[in-house]
Amino acid sequence: MIKTTDNTFAYLLHDVTRLMRKHFDRRATRLELTRAQWRALKVIGRHEGLSQTELADYLDMEPIPVGRVVDRLEKTGFVERRADPADRRRWRLHLTAKALAIVDEMEVIGAALREEALRGVAPADFEALLRVLTRLKDNLVALDDEAAHEQREAS
Repeated sequence: MIKTTDNTFAYLLHDVTRLMRKHFDRRATRLELTRAQWRALKVIGRHEGLSQTELADYLDMEPIPVGRVVDRLEKTGFVERRADPADRRRWRLHLTAKALAIVDEMEVIGAALREEALRGVAPADFEALLRVLTRLKDNLVALDDEAAHEQREAS
């Protein structure tokens, strides 16, 4: 059994993600995008045609700040809003050609950073890390599902 009183894991995971963000931001400054903007571009690129509400869920942000991010991205020509054919009140988000070039650059920056961060890590160790992180994520998602189920039953 794993010793659960040792919280080094959570701090280490937080530090690694914070440092990855910091180094990515430093390398991406020439793209002149905020972190929220490049995260939004990445999500929209992966889920072309999603709504602002769906984007807010993916980014774990409130809808109003996401709307401001999308407004800036639209104003600078990176994103275009298209009417949802099934619901006139909803807009669907799509990347422009200008954004696709930036997303490609972001991928190159990210790949180089991952390569540097993984220096000295054996491929088998990395694969094991991915399996463990996937298991942790699945366990935490299951907790969310249980909480939602309990909340539905209580109401």
